[in-house]
Amino acid sequence: MSAWENNEEIKLFREYLRIPSVHPDIDYEPCIKFLSQQLEKLEIPYQVHHINGDRTKPVLVGTWLGSKPELPAILLNSHMDVVPVYEEKWTHPPFGGHMDEEGRIYGRGAQDMKCVGAQYLAALRVLKKSHEKMQRTVHVVFVPDEETGGELSLQEFVKSKEFRELKVGFALDEGMATEDERYVAYYAERSLWQINFKIKGSAGHGSLLLQNTAGQKFNYLLDKLMTYRQGQEAILAKDPTKHVGDVTTINLTMVNGGIQSNVVPAMLEACFDMRIATDVNLKEYEQQLRQWCEEAGGGIEWEWLVRIDTAPKTKTDASNPYWLAFEKAFQEMNLSLETHVFPGGTDSQFLRAIGIPSIGFSPMPNTPILMHDHNEYLQADVYLRGIEIYTKILLNLLNC
Repeated sequence: MSAWENNEEIKLFREYLRIPSVHPDIDYEPCIKFLSQQLEKLEIPYQVHHINGDRTKPVLVGTWLGSKPELPAILLNSHMDVVPVYEEKWTHPPFGGHMDEEGRIYGRGAQDMKCVGAQYLAALRVLKKSHEKMQRTVHVVFVPDEETGGELSLQEFVKSKEFRELKVGFALDEGMATEDERYVAYYAERSLWQINFKIKGSAGHGSLLLQNTAGQKFNYLLDKLMTYRQGQEAILAKDPTKHVGDVTTINLTMVNGGIQSNVVPAMLEACFDMRIATDVNLKEYEQQLRQWCEEAGGGIEWEWLVRIDTAPKTKTDASNPYWLAFEKAFQEMNLSLETHVFPGGTDSQFLRAIGIPSIGFSPMPNTPILMHDHNEYLQADVYLRGIEIYTKILLNLLNC
């Protein structure tokens, strides 16, 4: 039996992992029931809102009122949904909450991000037991559909009257694991552009040397984009202080077209995922893309699948009292803390976009990065240590 088998916080974490809130067509009610029960035991009032009245898209908001409710509140955000799995690739059932003898807790969401949502509640349990009254109000929020872009989730919820009434001054959301001792706070995110290029060209018999074919145009555009990508790779290779969040990443993700092996197609479609660095002029970048499309021979239409431009960065200096309170927790615990630009996309972007400073953070040091991967797991001792860290962070934030 594992040394953590009877730990109550580990039991609750594993129970949360066993709820298969996996895309597509998620039933969120089991998550809402489980989480609301935890809030009831904590004697924290809660409400369930529905995005645009859609009963399948619930947002659970638990509110612990501070002694000075006039102060801007702290928001603890996490998403309930998880990405699909290839069960045959997993050593243990992805929704079994299995813990092995070494304390590895397996489950989809173990890192992304049911761990963080459960740790929020665990930290609130510690603070509640201390009977110390916190000055600021804290809202713990559980949202749906982050993994599909958040269009019927926090992105829409932040536009609502119900959200404005929360009077949020600062927010915490997810980060990611690190494979060494470091803890990382993410203060910004890159622009996310996903573009489907519809490339039209001459069609005809496969035995001919037709001009201005879709294939030729696609080849030109692909070469330009991959050359740009190579330049970004070179920046990372040259400067060890830079991370992937500091450069622009470009990936070809889908290619479609053609009707038969001996017929030159009239159109090809190519989808690219682009995460554009925060120091890039977006207007100039878009102009460059359009120029390459013209140079390729024209006849290329754009279909924006996703466009989320960089929101204002959260300040990580003395001008931000919330950051000072967050950073102080690591100083008090003698832990190493770095600040980076998050390489992916999270709900933080929607908060920063409306002026709410937000930090992405997941306390998972010495942990392989397994978000969206097979055999996603989190070590039990790392999980429990994370609760201690969140407790210290919240103690500082709620009283700053």
